[in-house]
Amino acid sequence: MANAEPSIRLSPRRAELASFERCYAVAVRRCAASGRAQFIVNTGETLRPFRVSSRPPGNGERLTTLVA
Repeated sequence: MANAEPSIRLSPRRAELASFERCYAVAVRRCAASGRAQFIVNTGETLRPFRVSSRPPGNGERLTTLVA
């Protein structure tokens, strides 16, 4: 059976915005502004591979970095 999800190719700008480096910069700013630790989570999604949260990872997500 073929893969149900078609291959998605990100534009260079989208790839930059969705990069780990961009998420890390956001996490550092949020940590400085709020005083709370920020989690950088690997979502496993193609369009949004990383996200920043003040909560630990949920099901199906992996902790990549903790910014404290």
